[in-house]
Amino acid sequence: MKRRDLIRYLEDHGCEFFREGSKHTVYVNRAVGKSTTIPRHREINEHLARRICKDLDVPQP
Repeated sequence: MKRRDLIRYLEDHGCEFFREGSKHTVYVNRAVGKSTTIPRHREINEHLARRICKDLDVPQP
């Protein structure tokens, strides 16, 4: 999955950008009070994308 597609999907489900690190981006879902990091790679494998969604209580893509 492309990183930009995953970020667009998360933002459509209520998550928002929190901060930028050197190797990761942190996104939060304030509705449920959870956060997770997204690596700054162009491609994110499907297993990791599902794990990020699970961390943020977002339905699987």
